[in-house]
Amino acid sequence: MSLPIMGNSQSDVSNQSGKSWMYSDKVKEHFFHPKNLLENTGEVDESQFDGYGQVGSPACGDMMKLWIKVKGDRVVDCKWQTFGCASAIASTSMMSEMVIENKGMTTEEALQMTPKMIMDRLGGLPGRKVHCSVLGDKALTKAVNDFYRKSGQIDRMKVEKSRVIDPDTNVTEEDIHEAVLEGALTLEKVQEQLKVGIGNKEVIPVIEELIEKYVTKYYGE
Repeated sequence: MSLPIMGNSQSDVSNQSGKSWMYSDKVKEHFFHPKNLLENTGEVDESQFDGYGQVGSPACGDMMKLWIKVKGDRVVDCKWQTFGCASAIASTSMMSEMVIENKGMTTEEALQMTPKMIMDRLGGLPGRKVHCSVLGDKALTKAVNDFYRKSGQIDRMKVEKSRVIDPDTNVTEEDIHEAVLEGALTLEKVQEQLKVGIGNKEVIPVIEELIEKYVTKYYGE
């Protein structure tokens, strides 16, 4: 795996609007010395864990595997493996520390963790790398849901639903979500990528509302 260009000090920290490709010292720490990484590349003994989540695919880029151990409804251990870039590794390393610190988050608290919370602890990520912080977050959600499923707590599972925003192009809310994560932070950029709301102007206010929602969530702007 080729290493990304690293900054030399905290002054090189990239802001979350993508104006720099430099990484904070905290990102470098978690990339070069990842925490809670499951180094065993062989078959994992699933009986040692209570929940498992996987997102992505090595065929199309980053992939994340994550295991959690739950005791008294608190996440007391979190292990992970990834095929990913420096940002994905650092983000998941930080997330794995956050979820088990102070005797562990409750499973509901773990479901409420956001990529922005992870990025804030890292000191920011380049805007074009924000989507990498979502890998660990999504894998954690899947692992908690897996725990709920296995323990018969189906009603507590977090289910993602995606509504169609523009029937003319069949663009969904999740499509807009992903576009923002990839750096499309304005209506013009989202339309350029998805061709949404071009023929059907009535959906533009909804599109703008979603863009603002996700830009605030991930970039804090």
